[in-house]
Amino acid sequence: MADTIHVSTRKGLVTARRQSGEWRIDPKIDFLGQPISLSLHDPRSGYSYACVNLGHFGQKLHRTRDGGATWEEIAPPAYPPQPEGVEDICPMRKTPIPWSLQMIWSLETGAEDGQLWCGTIPGGLFVSRDHGDSWQIVESLWNRPERKKWFGGGYDYPGIHSICVDPRNRRHLSVAVSCGGVWHSTDDGATWEGRAQGMRASYMPPDLADDPDTQDAHRMVRCPGQPDRLWVQHHNGIFRSDDNAMTWHDCPNGLPSTFGFAVAVHPRNPDRAWFAPAVRDEVRVPVDNRFVVSRTDDAGKTFQVLGSGLPEPPGLHLVYRHGLDVDDTGDVLAMGSTTGSLWISENGGDHWERLSAELAPIYSVRIC
Repeated sequence: MADTIHVSTRKGLVTARRQSGEWRIDPKIDFLGQPISLSLHDPRSGYSYACVNLGHFGQKLHRTRDGGATWEEIAPPAYPPQPEGVEDICPMRKTPIPWSLQMIWSLETGAEDGQLWCGTIPGGLFVSRDHGDSWQIVESLWNRPERKKWFGGGYDYPGIHSICVDPRNRRHLSVAVSCGGVWHSTDDGATWEGRAQGMRASYMPPDLADDPDTQDAHRMVRCPGQPDRLWVQHHNGIFRSDDNAMTWHDCPNGLPSTFGFAVAVHPRNPDRAWFAPAVRDEVRVPVDNRFVVSRTDDAGKTFQVLGSGLPEPPGLHLVYRHGLDVDDTGDVLAMGSTTGSLWISENGGDHWERLSAELAPIYSVRIC
């Protein structure tokens, strides 16, 4: 059972640990006062990584070899020089999309020891084969002509926020782009195929709503025990794939809404998944100002609203796309909100306990 949670916040990297059967917040905060957008622990090497988004001063990447006792700064991914005369124009905003790192938005382990995949804004996928000492952009995806159709959703530029490696063959991976659909590779990123068929985008003109290359998948997760099952929390609903992202099926019965950002799937039961529902578009608050989690146990046919232990209304908590995680048992869930609250459930979401209400806004939680 999991005993550590890494919490990436606007004011540092916070760690929660299980001690004598109880969860406690470690008083030591790494990168105190700095905005940590994401973290990753690689159990193969024992390394952990922290992404620091310093805005004007750029994106920084740090690595620890000793559980956070010391950190070393390593070079983040860097985009290649933009060829003269080549310009990427956002099809929605009609503004240039830069060829430079704006933010690291996803970080996952790859097939080999030392291999890492990194998804970024403005839409580049990078790979490292030496624990992050060096990075190469995956040109096969960056050079796809369909990328010209990608555009930003919540951010001004498109970005890769979800990377799902297939545990049966770790050379197979799927990535989700906001807004650019889902892409799949079977050869360690050498070639790619678009796989967002079945999704719909009501923000597009009616004749383009089914275009797979402009879908706004907010978050995508894969069931480790049944890898052909993937779930996507989309801007326009909840979608499920039963065939390794070849096709997607709408799950319209989500409660209290089908809009949100976060999704987590049980590690062995592909029919069980959790969501953090909200009100769509300009409002971005819980439905009826009541903060809840929804869960399906039958592959999206029905949903149950889970609120035990969560605050009574009004509770204006929102969960970012990386703010919900589940451990290897499928029983322990961790969830962090934009209001700086951290919750834990040890019974699949039936009841929640708030570990802290005093943190800075939470961007990501990782159970490890």
